[in-house]
Amino acid sequence: MDVPCVRVPREEGEATRQVLADADLIAEEFEIAVEEGWLYIPITDATTVSALLDGDGESDIEADVDADVVDHDVPDRDTQTSPADILGFEPSYERIGEVVVLDEDDPERAMEIARAIVDSDLPLETVVDKASKIKGETRIRDWNVLVGKGTETVHREYGCEFALDLADVYFSPRLATERHRVAEHVEAGERAFDMFAGVGPFVIPFAKRGAECVGCDLNERAIEYLRENARRNGVEERVTAICDDVRQVATDSAYENWADRLVMNLPHSADEFLESAVALAGEDCLVHYYDIQHEDDPFGPGERAIREAAEPEYTVTVETRRTVRSYAPHEVNVCLDVRLERF
Repeated sequence: MDVPCVRVPREEGEATRQVLADADLIAEEFEIAVEEGWLYIPITDATTVSALLDGDGESDIEADVDADVVDHDVPDRDTQTSPADILGFEPSYERIGEVVVLDEDDPERAMEIARAIVDSDLPLETVVDKASKIKGETRIRDWNVLVGKGTETVHREYGCEFALDLADVYFSPRLATERHRVAEHVEAGERAFDMFAGVGPFVIPFAKRGAECVGCDLNERAIEYLRENARRNGVEERVTAICDDVRQVATDSAYENWADRLVMNLPHSADEFLESAVALAGEDCLVHYYDIQHEDDPFGPGERAIREAAEPEYTVTVETRRTVRSYAPHEVNVCLDVRLERF
C-alpha cells in the first residue's frame, strides 16, 4: 500500500535510516523497499521528516543527500503482530526508551493493554501507568509498573542517548521535535545555559554541536543523570551540571552576563525566573521561553513579562512565536524565541 516514505539513494540509505530510527520516525509495520537504486523508508510523520529535510537550520541528514518524502507502495511487515491486532482497538501510549507509558484510569484496561504490548512483536518488555499528576518542584509523578522490572531506561532521540528513571526525573518525549528545532541553530563556541535542565535533552545536543553548556536543576537525581548523559554522549568536557536553584546561580559572578543562549522550559512559572534570566544573559542573547496559555492570547503574557523584566536594559525582539502542542482544552504550549540585545 502507498505510505509516506523517505526516498534516498541506496548507497546513502543506511545513514539516513539511522537518523530516522534515532528520531523514532520509522513506521515499523512496513518493510523498507528497494527499487532501481532507491531505498524507500516508511515513516510515521511526513511533516516532521519534511522539516528535517527542508528546515531552515541544518539537518542531521546530510545537506547534499538526495532525499525527499514521497508516497510509495511498500509491503506490510507480515511477521509483526501489533498490540491493536491482539486488542481489537488501537491503544494510546508513548515510548520513553524501552518503557511504554500508559495513561489509563481503569486498572483492568491498563493491564489488558500492557499484556497486549508485551505479547506483540514490539521489542518492549516494560509497561507503566501514570499513578499521579506531576507534582512538586522537581515535576515528578508516581507510576504503577504493570509489566517489567522498573522505570529506568535509556531514551534515544536525534542521535543522542539519555539515561533516566521516570520515578526520579521529569522527561517528555513529545518535545523531541521542538528540542531538535532549537538545537539545529546552535553553533560551535556558543555559551548556552539551560535554567531547568533535567537530564539534558537540550544541553546534550547543544554540546554535541560544539557549545559550552551549563545545565541547572533543583533535582539532584536529574543532575546525576545529566552528568552521566554528558559522558555517555562524549561531551562531558563541554557540560557543567549544577544542582541548585537557578535564582541562586544567577547571583554568581561567574555566570553574570554569561549566556549567548538561554532555555527556559518551565511552563506555568517561567515568568518567575525572568529576573534571573536577565542577569545571566550576555550582550546578545537568544532566550527560548516556554509557556502555557489560553488559546485566545497564547503569546501575549509571555512577551509582556519578558519586556517588563528586560527593558530598558535590553532591546527586546521576538524572533519566533511558535505553538509547540496542545496542552489541555483551549490551552496551548508555546515557545517565544526572544533576542535580548544590550544597548
